[in-house]
Amino acid sequence: MKSLSLSSQDRLNIIDTLATFLTSGIPILEAVESLSEESKGNTQQILKILMDDLNQGKTIAYSFARHPKAFDPITVNLIKAAEEAGTLETTLKDLTKSIQKDIDFLGSVKGSLLYPVLVLIVLFAVIILNLFFVIPRISKVFSRLKVQIPLPTKILIVTSNFVNNNLIFLIVGLIIFIVLIIVIFKTKKTIITNFIYSLPVISKLVIEIDIARFTHSMSLLLKSGIPINEALKLSRDVTNKKEMQTLIIKAEEVVISGKTLSSAFKRFRQLIPGFVIRITEAGEKSGTLEKSLQELSEQFEKRVSNRLKTMTLLIEPILLVFVGLLVGALMLAIIAPIYNLIGQINTR
Repeated sequence: MKSLSLSSQDRLNIIDTLATFLTSGIPILEAVESLSEESKGNTQQILKILMDDLNQGKTIAYSFARHPKAFDPITVNLIKAAEEAGTLETTLKDLTKSIQKDIDFLGSVKGSLLYPVLVLIVLFAVIILNLFFVIPRISKVFSRLKVQIPLPTKILIVTSNFVNNNLIFLIVGLIIFIVLIIVIFKTKKTIITNFIYSLPVISKLVIEIDIARFTHSMSLLLKSGIPINEALKLSRDVTNKKEMQTLIIKAEEVVISGKTLSSAFKRFRQLIPGFVIRITEAGEKSGTLEKSLQELSEQFEKRVSNRLKTMTLLIEPILLVFVGLLVGALMLAIIAPIYNLIGQINTR
């Protein structure tokens, strides 16, 4: 059977609606059937498969595990633990909050990138407009009137002529370039992402994102009664940086050997801040590790959000100055010969 995929929003809708039905006292099979009737596409197919599985005596976790593109291992294992412990309603509510937080977080990241991307698109549109429409017409006027053209204007005219005369080749070249980038990214994705994640500003941000996601996943898994070594194994995939994944693997080994999670963190002080180690240690001693990890997760989510806002505030003026200078230089290169022409006419 082909694995079906779902968007984060569709996954949220399924889990949230099932939680609401169960809270209202509606049996799970009836809840799934009702939700299936109102759904479309992959969501409806997944719910129909779930209904068939439930009718055959299978569990929700078993059915969801058949769709790894729709439900990650953490979600599946949380539901599995909840079904065994009889706490499905509570776990589904926790998952709803968790998925919503992920959606909001990704939304804030995309929102931070939206303004710079829009500015660059506008800049690209202005350059294209000038190269294809404005400069060719003006160059004809300058050529006919034999106006003295400064070097920046000559460069613009030569560039415009080259682009217009070789448009088909440039479009083909651009398509080949985009295809090559996609192929390279797919085949060498790990190398490229590792390079991006190693950049000074990005590296710090990615580590904080990883800590936020790791502590949040661990908190949910431990709260559901999943053993800490199993929780560590499942939480490994939510992180991005290779160093963080190595840390989690080592932490799993340390925990299996009978030591604490905080003692594993102490070996990676270059990645894990001191206060994270102390709070984890305090949670272990008081028996409230999952609560401590949840608080750390919330703290790091705020940190990431604030860092993104700061980066956006810094990027905005830099981009505006860059765009202003570029557009100003472009306009000056076009207007300067016109002023020369006006000056020549006046001297006559």
